[in-house]
Amino acid sequence: MRHWNMGRVKLEDKCVLGFVAEEEILRQEEAVLLAHKRLHARGEEGLGWVELPLRRDRQQLDEVIRAAEQIRSHSQAFIIIGIGGSYLGARAGIQMLSHSFREVRPSGPAVYFAGHNASSTYMADLLDLLDDREISINVISKSGTTTEPAIAFRILRDYMERRYGKKKAKERIFVTTDGEKGALKKLADEEGYASFVIPDDVGGRYSVLTPVGLLPMAVAGLDVEEIIKGAADAHSRLGSPDLARNDSYRYAVLRYLLYQKGKMVELLVSYEPSLQYFAEWWKQLFGESEGKEGKGIFPASCLYTTDLHSLGQYVQEGRRILFETVIDIEQPRRKMQIPEDNSDRDGLGYLAGKTMDYVNRQALLGTLLAHTDGGVPNLVLKVPQLSPYHCGELFYFFQKACGLSGYLLGVNPFDQPGVEAYKKNMFALLGKPELAPQRRELQARLEELTPQ
Repeated sequence: MRHWNMGRVKLEDKCVLGFVAEEEILRQEEAVLLAHKRLHARGEEGLGWVELPLRRDRQQLDEVIRAAEQIRSHSQAFIIIGIGGSYLGARAGIQMLSHSFREVRPSGPAVYFAGHNASSTYMADLLDLLDDREISINVISKSGTTTEPAIAFRILRDYMERRYGKKKAKERIFVTTDGEKGALKKLADEEGYASFVIPDDVGGRYSVLTPVGLLPMAVAGLDVEEIIKGAADAHSRLGSPDLARNDSYRYAVLRYLLYQKGKMVELLVSYEPSLQYFAEWWKQLFGESEGKEGKGIFPASCLYTTDLHSLGQYVQEGRRILFETVIDIEQPRRKMQIPEDNSDRDGLGYLAGKTMDYVNRQALLGTLLAHTDGGVPNLVLKVPQLSPYHCGELFYFFQKACGLSGYLLGVNPFDQPGVEAYKKNMFALLGKPELAPQRRELQARLEELTPQ
């Protein structure tokens, strides 16, 4: 097996120390120690992800790899049905580690996603893709009753049973769900679908290193054993509460101190388009973990240099409520040289012979200086390269930081009570029988808000 661990993910904070003094960081040591003990306390709800990279179940991993090989052998398209943490980690890893235009250089079946929205147009368009391809699906849900994925699974299961027949469709449906209970678990047992377990002690947004993320990534041709190894090594390196040795905790402390100084929005910035969905995973991780009780940093993201031509003006000179965390990929996966042009009509002769990555790096450095000078603190996370190993390392780095960050804020980073509010209203408006009284009340309120 090839190991990609050339160096490690490292935090550079020189561009934030003008905004936060070292003494302020050191004053957080006691709070960090207490939070660290809570994170490593066995038996506390929702903390199974902390030791997950070390407690690898070899049998389960072998089953994931065998299932992935089976899917790859008979499928040209693979549909992942899930929402939130049930699909974002897998989508992040697949995009990060695949060819930018995956259909040009496929390393497995084409991968599509469903159940992360309620758009009829999206679902109908997806079905248009499938008629001339052999397909398999993986539905991911702890309960099986989350509205968007449950609707998508109902539609796709019906499609597959009409197309393949019930018996053959069964061989192409894979379920990732609770090990003992829930509507999806019951259905999988009744129908005989191949099933994988979401551990009870691992919440959805922390589940990327379980079969939730590993099966889709393995089907896409990624080296999931290297992803786990990267996370396991990160666990070892980030196992101390010492802020001089634990970059993940130092990152959490710095962002907490910036929040105390009025920096209410964090922009996760990258200069590689392949990190777009990693940013989406990161936004859910921190948004659902911290946004409670009127507290929390608002997580947003930018893709530079693209967004420097749209949001760059605001970042440079808008309200000083922002700070940036920049993911700096030190070695690109591929290099492209800028050619000579004797006419030099575009005025770029001085760049001839240099690489596009050289331009990208100078843009990163120039932006770092400009934004810092403009009052925007910048944290820089240096990643040697985008590899399976460093992918696992990044997942674990941010999970560990997020757990600590929630405790520093004084909230529970492992629940999400706020997401139930919209669901209750939606179910009432959809006509769920037991919510009939609330439906009448909501309809009356909506009539008041609707212009005549």
